[in-house]
Amino acid sequence: MKYSVLSKLSCDLFLLDKMAAPRVPELVANIDVKDAEYDCVVVVTNKVEKLVGNLQCLKAPIENYAKVDSIEDVVLIPTDEVPSKRLIWSPTGPLDRDYDDVRRFYDAGYKGMKRAMKAGSKKPLFVRPIDKTFPEAGNCASLGALQAAYVPLEIREDVPEKAKKVEKIGIWCDDLDRVQAGIKKLNALEIGRIVTRDIGGSDPERMAAPRVEEYVRDIFKDTNIKVEVISDVAVFEKEYPLLAAVNRAARMVPRHQGRLIYLTYEGEGTIEKTVFLVGKGITYDTGGADIKAGGVMAGMHRDKCGAATVAGFFKTLSELKPKGIKVVGSMSMVRNSVGSECYVADEIITSRAGARVRVGNTDAEGRMVMADVLCRMKELALDAVNPQLFTIATLTGHAIRAYGEDYSIIMDNGPARKINTSSDIQAAGDILADPFEISTIRRDDYEFHTGKSEYEDVLQCNNQPSSATARGHQSPSAFMIKASGLDKHGNDSDKPLPYSHLDIAGSSGPFPGVPTAAPLLALAGHFILPRV
Repeated sequence: MKYSVLSKLSCDLFLLDKMAAPRVPELVANIDVKDAEYDCVVVVTNKVEKLVGNLQCLKAPIENYAKVDSIEDVVLIPTDEVPSKRLIWSPTGPLDRDYDDVRRFYDAGYKGMKRAMKAGSKKPLFVRPIDKTFPEAGNCASLGALQAAYVPLEIREDVPEKAKKVEKIGIWCDDLDRVQAGIKKLNALEIGRIVTRDIGGSDPERMAAPRVEEYVRDIFKDTNIKVEVISDVAVFEKEYPLLAAVNRAARMVPRHQGRLIYLTYEGEGTIEKTVFLVGKGITYDTGGADIKAGGVMAGMHRDKCGAATVAGFFKTLSELKPKGIKVVGSMSMVRNSVGSECYVADEIITSRAGARVRVGNTDAEGRMVMADVLCRMKELALDAVNPQLFTIATLTGHAIRAYGEDYSIIMDNGPARKINTSSDIQAAGDILADPFEISTIRRDDYEFHTGKSEYEDVLQCNNQPSSATARGHQSPSAFMIKASGLDKHGNDSDKPLPYSHLDIAGSSGPFPGVPTAAPLLALAGHFILPRV
């Protein structure tokens, strides 16, 4: 494979001549279940009785199979009823119990695609009869299938013969117009999720901060997204001192030097809403001086999934071009390295907002790199139309301990709670199989981060893991509020600013495994899709 040297960095940094661009498999609306172009038919539904009309031919093979084996899980059934002679039944299971939700369709779509690919299918036809229980059931099943079809960036670049798992996916529905209209939405959501997975899932060298810049500039070239990048250490030290502290050790290695990437989208028409997104982009988290010991460092390349979500959200924005909304996003791409230059516990650093912050544990670097950027976003929000601010981060192990590995967590400050931010985004996630749990920022969290001596105003954290700390996922939001100066823009302020923190440590995906791209679907469902 050919490489070229990036002259402004060290000779150790090599970049691919051409990045393997993110690309969604071709999606085609189809109403002919016997179309010979497709090499497999995948059925996603809860009951075989729903196979009516021109799907009637699929009922008998499934019912005959059920006479000799269980069809409670995904199965491949040989049949002459379709040209490919391969019929995959991927049942959703029950849909009417208290705890059933649209993820039944997403999971069935994922399993059906995995089984199709295992059988060697390159052009599967997905059949999803109408279900009135969940309005986005068909799209969720398709998104599950697309999750399974994703090929990691490094594989696309380094092993070109494996760059595609599938070439085309036919999407059958008895409402062809609805499916055709939905394909544009599916493409836009999935290309955003591919970007999110590419950045979030790629290894610490492929997505070191300078290479994230390269990737972002490439995907937004010739689009309506404005890209601005800060890489000057002097600017970091002057304007983003908390971020600069985390970057201190990594800046000694050119290929690891930090980047602060700003993205801006402005839709057509009168701006009615301004959204500010701050994404945590720790390209690798060693823990710094408080090094992650005991085998818990593996997987820390995923500590950039918050920033990855920001990039993916902007990719979806660039595709759908919603009207009446402006979005400003930031990706704080910094490596938390250990070495002679690394920052240490007990240091007192004055934040951009003027708060004196005492470091409690260098492994709590994420809240540091976001707090100064949140302060900058706060400054912009004061002059913006109908602003809302968000931080998005794989921030705490406590998030997983509290809610498990399938749920994002959202929590509001006072002004955000007044406009129902958490409940609105949770509702959007429930529709698109991207679920949220809601937590509350309380006085305990503010008290926890109040300085403990006259030396400091704010304590970054204690010296225990978040998973061993009471309110371990809630209190970091209070730190960012205090360190960024947002505490001066609460309910008691003349200029209240709605702010919500999203902890996606649990929902970002398994390791080893492929990132989920959560919470892009919920954010898009709330802020983008209603405006398209």
